[in-house]
Amino acid sequence: MTPAAFVAMHRVSCLFHFTDERNLPFIKDAGGLLSLKELRRRGLHPPASHDADARRGLDGFVHLCLFNEHPMEYLARQEGRILSSRFLRVHPDVLLCDGIRFTPGVSNKSGMELLSLDQALERMDFSAVYDASALDGPDMVLRRRQAKKYEVLVPVMVPLRLIGGL
Repeated sequence: MTPAAFVAMHRVSCLFHFTDERNLPFIKDAGGLLSLKELRRRGLHPPASHDADARRGLDGFVHLCLFNEHPMEYLARQEGRILSSRFLRVHPDVLLCDGIRFTPGVSNKSGMELLSLDQALERMDFSAVYDASALDGPDMVLRRRQAKKYEVLVPVMVPLRLIGGL
């Protein structure tokens, strides 16, 4: 399946990226969301970031989620790494970028596999995200809880033109 077909089939209206509000001017000045590796390559140091992605080799990606909540955002606030969070809306055209990967859980968790779109379609429960009629069963809460951990990884950068909520 192509990314465009995925967006059309599920009627994906947006994805999300959470950040500390202190980073918002920095994101605007940088021209978008940059991966940690790209930030370092450009010699840029945003007010709030973390290095867990580098330890797992994921620092070349910008991390997106499918909901306007994510367990890592909650953890970052609890640990004080994010003082005041903002979920930015990202246009689904970002899925058309080359090298997009998906994870069926928090991406920097040990052993988490990076999946292509085709692999993600086989292994991830996108109906728990995009099909409201599929959420009526008794396992709804568990399926949604797991789907809230899903991540979409975008290589290098998400351009400013695809970002809303700044």
